[in-house]
Amino acid sequence: MTTGPHEKPTVRVSRAVPRGLATTGPILFSYGFRPFFLGGGFWAVVAMVLWIVALMFGWPIGGTYGAARWHAHEMLFGFTPAILAGFLLTAVPNWTGRLPVSGPPLMVLVAIWAAGRLAMLSPALIGVTTATAVDALFLPSLLFICAREVIAGRKWSDLKVVGGLAALSFSNILFHYAVIGADHSGVANRLAISAYVMLITIIGGRIIPSFTRNWLNKFGHKKFPVPHNRFDLIANFGGLIALCAWVVRPEHPATAVLATVAGLLHAIRLTRWRGWTTWPEKLLVILHLAYALVAFGLFGIALGALGVIDEFSVLHLLSVGTITSMMIAVMSRVSRGHTGRVLTASPMAAVSYAAILLAAVLRPLANVLPEFYDQLIAAAGLFWIIAFVLFCWDCGPMLLSVRRDVRGQSA
Repeated sequence: MTTGPHEKPTVRVSRAVPRGLATTGPILFSYGFRPFFLGGGFWAVVAMVLWIVALMFGWPIGGTYGAARWHAHEMLFGFTPAILAGFLLTAVPNWTGRLPVSGPPLMVLVAIWAAGRLAMLSPALIGVTTATAVDALFLPSLLFICAREVIAGRKWSDLKVVGGLAALSFSNILFHYAVIGADHSGVANRLAISAYVMLITIIGGRIIPSFTRNWLNKFGHKKFPVPHNRFDLIANFGGLIALCAWVVRPEHPATAVLATVAGLLHAIRLTRWRGWTTWPEKLLVILHLAYALVAFGLFGIALGALGVIDEFSVLHLLSVGTITSMMIAVMSRVSRGHTGRVLTASPMAAVSYAAILLAAVLRPLANVLPEFYDQLIAAAGLFWIIAFVLFCWDCGPMLLSVRRDVRGQSA
């Protein structure tokens, strides 16, 4: 409230950012999480089915790009950026206080992502160079939108997230360049995975203790997660240094030391959030379990640097484990929270969490136990498919319908 010498009192009213309320056009394009979570979940299933079929019957998925390279690309730069886009296009407006991207601009962004998926299915149809150029448009477009919103909102602390998107955009281009140039060094894979993991440590460090505190307070608990402080900054910095070392020198002893220290820091960080107290609510439990895989992933990097496990085991521990488990946890929570549903995991959601965690364990084991390679690959792929089919089945109707309040009324 403000007044002047001869003025009547006036009240400044802050307006909350709209949360997915459709005014015109399809409800699917009223908010970023709707099309990207649904499209990303659908593509996670389709891409895995295509990969399994290619393995079983030798179908040349990806054409001249190469089936194995196509599979790696679509996991890192096809499915995963869609989920990241859905989250950021929902979270950034809340961080900055600016209106979300919706309607025709959102349709264009989704179309760019979908065009990349179609182009990469058979790059030879339009030429590999043209196909990779089409695919490479999406991440820079998302980067531009997020950078514009963060700068316009003057939320300078969130430029860290923009930096992660910049690293992903570069790593996608580097991946294409490596494939076309027959380079198999794996730098692009490691850079992309490192960018995702850093985004998890930055954003997860913000949302997990906050959600946990809210839930504990709701049920009258007196002990809460430790607020963000200098230790969190040290843990994130330690993770950044370890991941940079892994990108550049994945088999060096110094990388093993740095990754071990970083893993310990993040394991300690997780204990400060009191995740064991959230066991009754699986929607929170999965967030803590997914973050635990950050520490396990860093320990995996250390084992890989010492030659105990191979590079593919490390890559899949981080990609299927750390990254995908966190994404499916966030997808289910955001889908419920931003469509007005009660924030509690359904039985179907709980099974999807268990399925993706099983996939996260089985896929790295396939390279550790080569005598069971085919069986473990098949089982991991099956659990992956189950996890995302259940997500689409459980949350798909929410993403396609209007927002409701907790009493089930239209809002």
